[in-house]
Amino acid sequence: MSSVNVSFEFFPPKTDAMEQTLWASVEKLAPLDPAFVSVTYGAGGSTRERTHRTVSRLVQETGLPVAAHLTTVAASREDIDAVLRAYWAAGVRHIVALRGDPPGGLGAAYEPHPDGYANAAALTEAARRVGDFEVTVGCYPETHPESANREADIDWLKQKVDAGATRAITQFFFDNNVYERYVDDVRRAGIDIPIVPGIMPVGSYKALSRMAGLCGATIPPTIKDCFEDLDNDPETRRLAAVTTVADQCRDLVRRGVEDLHFYTLNRADIAYAVCHLLGIRPTHADGRTS
Repeated sequence: MSSVNVSFEFFPPKTDAMEQTLWASVEKLAPLDPAFVSVTYGAGGSTRERTHRTVSRLVQETGLPVAAHLTTVAASREDIDAVLRAYWAAGVRHIVALRGDPPGGLGAAYEPHPDGYANAAALTEAARRVGDFEVTVGCYPETHPESANREADIDWLKQKVDAGATRAITQFFFDNNVYERYVDDVRRAGIDIPIVPGIMPVGSYKALSRMAGLCGATIPPTIKDCFEDLDNDPETRRLAAVTTVADQCRDLVRRGVEDLHFYTLNRADIAYAVCHLLGIRPTHADGRTS
């Protein structure tokens, strides 16, 4: 069994078919004994009820440690505190505190709610005040698109840590040297919480390219070449995705990384295959691994 800890991110389903896909993925990945699973919160808080419903079901039916995403967007402090109390009552003890995307999505201008928490640091502080939550926050190896520069970006992370954050998960990246340099800079700034790599399986190069452009992530030419002309060939694309993601993860582990967070996009196939290649196998009731 690998000594690497993994966690998996899901999003709340919009349709019955998507719900079936989500729970099939949870069922497939749960035996890998993840450190936690998380459920995202839509732009502008648009999925609040669906997120809470999904989180509650995960807590009640799976026994997995569950982290609920929460954002500051389009919600008052009173509303957010009520959500935090509801999560605590539902048995959730881990919050992923994010500023969040505006209602218009990535790229739209962000405006704090007039009666809300201004940013992720304030949200982190609120979560710690409402309950003894573990709080994970986001960080950006290639700098958040709205940050003035790298130094300012790392200072924002420090503010979140000072507010009580206990872990940071990175925006996805494909160049491990970028991640390593970022961690070095973060440590020099006096930040000592775990900086967990966020791993993005490539579902569609076209979709990935659009997302990377919005969040400031660089796609190396090797990744572009690997997925060129495969948008209409899903089977080969999945094989290519497993290979590229496994190579990235193996290299991170060789560099001393102990935790990996997979953005599953509610599909288990690539994440499960990569975990298998890393030596992470299903755990049985008697402690044996497959």
